[in-house]
Amino acid sequence: MNETSLYDFERDFDQRRALEWMQENWTMSFMLSGVYAVFVFGGQHYMRERPKLNLRRPLALWSLSLAVFSIIGACRTGQYMLHILTTSGFKQSVCDNMFYTAPITKFWAYAFVLSKAPELGDTVFIVLRKQPLIFLHWYHHITVLLYTWYTYKGQVPGCSWFMTMNYVVHSIMYSYYAARAAGVRVPRPFAMIITAFQILQMVIGLIVLGLVFLWLHEEDCPSQVHNIALGFFMYFSYLILFAWFFYNSYLKGSSGEKRTKAD
Repeated sequence: MNETSLYDFERDFDQRRALEWMQENWTMSFMLSGVYAVFVFGGQHYMRERPKLNLRRPLALWSLSLAVFSIIGACRTGQYMLHILTTSGFKQSVCDNMFYTAPITKFWAYAFVLSKAPELGDTVFIVLRKQPLIFLHWYHHITVLLYTWYTYKGQVPGCSWFMTMNYVVHSIMYSYYAARAAGVRVPRPFAMIITAFQILQMVIGLIVLGLVFLWLHEEDCPSQVHNIALGFFMYFSYLILFAWFFYNSYLKGSSGEKRTKAD
């Protein structure tokens, strides 16, 4: 798909129909999370007495597909955010909710939200390969799925930052996982950099939410207190968990590389 056809596809995407579907079906995220939780604990129990599977090639292809998706998403949403920042300023970039309807980003906003369901597949590889499955991994997957589906239906400000940052971090993270699964020896500091980016993402997320709350009653920055509260709890808990993971993995001198497919 060349740039022209990609733009035509983005422009022709029916955002109104996507919003209607999400408003009618967002609670499906609870069912998906429930099935996922059953797999997390049931799958580990099932594999306890069974040999681990290799799955390196499928994992490499899986991670590569998510990397390509994230890179394209990062480029398209980043282009939009750069335009808003340079033409309208930082405050507008925070309060902007045209991100959901603009020709260049309306598809990528919806694709981002939907992608949180297939991303649950990350855990399938961890369970079947009998790798350590930490709390941060599955807690993150469940809460992101629930929050993004719930938030998209409300079309609230701030999410242009959240989605763009997540696309960027995932671009790097899934490229790293694809390389590792393909047998490429990636220097250990690269994993530290990814986790540092994840922590920075949480800090920026909290700042954006704080600004949305500060400007809540201004006409050009409408939001919902309960959505801000949920987002703040989510980002703050991630900040604590990722910082703790960084400390235990890279500063405490623990042996071996722990793996978390989180953001």
